[in-house]
Order: sequence, then C-alpha cells, then structure tokens
Amino acid sequence: MSDADVRPVRRKKKLKLAILSRKTSLYSTRRLLDAAKARGVSTKVIDVLRCSLSLESGSLQLFVDGKLLARPDVVLPRIGASVTTHGLHVVRQLEAQGARIVNSSAAIEQSRDKLRALQRLSQANVAVPRTVLARGGKHLEALVAQVGGLPAILKMIRGTQGIGVMIAHTMAEVESILATLWELGQEILLQEFIAEARGNDLRALVVGDRVVGAMRREAKQGEFRSNLHRGGAAHSVEISPDVAKLAVRAARVLGLEVAGVDLLESHAGFKVLEVNSSPGFEGLERATGIDVAGAIVDRVVELAK
Repeated sequence: MSDADVRPVRRKKKLKLAILSRKTSLYSTRRLLDAAKARGVSTKVIDVLRCSLSLESGSLQLFVDGKLLARPDVVLPRIGASVTTHGLHVVRQLEAQGARIVNSSAAIEQSRDKLRALQRLSQANVAVPRTVLARGGKHLEALVAQVGGLPAILKMIRGTQGIGVMIAHTMAEVESILATLWELGQEILLQEFIAEARGNDLRALVVGDRVVGAMRREAKQGEFRSNLHRGGAAHSVEISPDVAKLAVRAARVLGLEVAGVDLLESHAGFKVLEVNSSPGFEGLERATGIDVAGAIVDRVVELAK
C-alpha cells in the first residue's frame, strides 16, 4: 500500500451547545446535559449572571467569569423570569455573533409579557380567555363585566409559577387589589374565571411541530392555581389532535421552538392561558415517563444542521 492510499481519518466535528441556565443542579438542566452527552453533543452550561458583554465597531464579544467565550454552534436559553432582562442581553449578543438560538430573544421577550403574548395570540385567532388591561380606578364594574363578571382573575403582566395571580370574588376585592398593585407601579390584567375548569389545566410540551407530552394539573383543595409549585398534582393525559394542533399553533405564533403551553377547558372548548418559553419538565417526565430532554436535544441538533 502506497502512502497516497493512506488518508487521515477525519473526525466528525462535535456540535457545540451552550445551555443558558443559572445552575447545573436544576432538574431540567441536568436532564438536558445527560441527553446531549448521550447524543455526542459537546455541552457547556452558562450562567447569564456571570456573563459580561463587550462591544465596539465591528466586534461583539461575550465573556464568562472574565474569559472570552468561543461562539457556540447553538444556544438553548433556559432563562428564569428573575433574570429576564440580563438574560435577553446575553441572548441578543450571541444572536449578533451568529449563533443559532432555540428560542430567539424576540420570542422569549414577547412570551414573558403576558399581555403582548395574548395580543399576538388573539390577533392570530387563537382562543384565549377574555382579558382586559386597565389603569386607574374608573369604570371597574364595566371592566369586570367585560371578562364575564365575578369572580375574576387578576394577574401581573410578568410572573411565573402562579406568582402574581389572584382571584377576586367581590368588587371590593377587585378595587383593593388593583389600588395596591397600581400604587406599586404594577400593570395588572383582569381575566375571565373559567369555573368549569374546576382548578385544572392542561400543560402541553411543544417541541418543533409536535407535542411530545401532556399532563393534566389539578389544584390542591382550596387553591385555584394548578401550578405544581403551588402544590398541584400532575397526571399523564392523552390529548386529541385538535388540542395538540392548538398548542403547536400557539407556540408558533410566538415564534417558539420549545414551549410549555397551558390550556384551560371551557364550555366553548380549550383556550390558551399562557405560553412558557423556558418550561420546566420534571413534573411532565415523572407523570408521563416521556424523555422530554431527549426530544428537546434532538430538535436542537436538527435545527443546528
């Protein structure tokens, strides 16, 4: 055999994935790391609060703990609500550097603003609860009537895990809650209370163009919020093609590749309550046995190609 017949074996370049997450100890982050490792994906977890940005004409750089970060091939933001602002700065810097982002900064930003998300969904004819934004104490009875009367849900425009969501059974409660939160500079939504849901909602985990799993969340006794962080219970559930299509459409309208879509069942059918751009999936994996992390990483790899 001649030297010409001996050719070096080219090793396939590993995909470089950056997961933006505060802690590697978080369940969803650990599972994503395991799924990436199993698929031969080189993965780095980056805490956005340890990032600094450097900009000058024609140059954008990102540093982690003072060290220059080599641009990853693809970025999966797992940005908590408490660090949204700085997290979005980091995501935009990586976008400007040319990294592929799953989900984009624009999609994350509009999903975090409950009113903006509902505006986009409503504009696209996606079924949502009747909602009113008000500022000031006049005509409150008329506003409550617009969302179907009492009881009514009041929620802060930015919030997560059921935080900032309240129920008012009387006009006195509505007036008191609004007056207090307006005084604190908060923007508040009034929303219809869907009694027939009986404190239950549906969480569908959308990845790409499909729902990879769904669970029904049931509020604990005496609680109207079904969030697992509020003590709710979760059960695996099979959803109809129409409900799956609604969940995927809601994610697509907001530009999200990975999303947790919360739906309430009303007499008029399912309505999209909220769309989460950084959904935790511990409860879903435990309730369904589905490898959600693997599905997310598979989608990341697909988009990176």
